[in-house]
Amino acid sequence: MPAKSIFKQTANWRNLNLYHKSDVLYQLTVVFCRRFLPLYGDRTVDQMVQAARSGKQNIVEGSEDGKTSSEMELKMINVARASIGELREDYEDYLKSHSLQQWDNQHPRFNSMLTFCREHNDYADYASIAEKMSAEELCNMAVTLCHLTDRMLVSYLEFLEQRFVTEGGIKERMHSARTGYRQEQDARMAALEQENHRLKALLRQHGIPF
Repeated sequence: MPAKSIFKQTANWRNLNLYHKSDVLYQLTVVFCRRFLPLYGDRTVDQMVQAARSGKQNIVEGSEDGKTSSEMELKMINVARASIGELREDYEDYLKSHSLQQWDNQHPRFNSMLTFCREHNDYADYASIAEKMSAEELCNMAVTLCHLTDRMLVSYLEFLEQRFVTEGGIKERMHSARTGYRQEQDARMAALEQENHRLKALLRQHGIPF
C-alpha cells in the first residue's frame, strides 16, 4: 500500500467562485480607474488596482502554499480579505467625495444588481456593460461584489480553520506518515518471522536439517 502523502490536497483556485469574483473585481477596477480617475498624478489609481490585484493573487498564493502550510494558507486568504475590504473603502470614498449615491436595498435597482453579481462569476458577463456604466453604477456594482466576495472568503476561512482542527498541519501529517511507515514495516517483519517459523516446522516435519 503506498504511503499517504504528507502534502495536503487543496482546492484548485481556478475552480473557486471566490477567485473568479475577485478576478471580476480586478478587471472592473482597471476599467473604473481608466474611465473615471486621472491617468497621472492620483495615487488612488495605484492603490485601488493594487488592492484589487492583491485580493486575487493572495487567493492563488494561499491555495498553492496550503499544500505544505495550513498556517500560510490561512494567512494569505486573510490578506486577500483585507485587500478586498480596502478596495471597498476606496469605492465608497469615491461615492462620498463625488456626492454620488451608495445604493441600499431601498434603491429600485439594488436587488437586480445584487442578483446579477451573485449569479455571474465571469468577467465576460460584465465587460460590455462596464464600459457603458456611469461612475455611480460601476462603483455600486464593485461595492456589491466586494461584499459578496468578502462573505465567500469568510466562509472559506471557516472551512480551512475547521479542516486544520480535524486534519492538522504538515507536522501532524509528517508524523502520521512516519508512524504509518513504521507500522507497515513492523507488520512486514512480523509476517516474515511467522513465515520463517512455518518453514522451519515444515523442514522438521520432513526430517530435513537446517
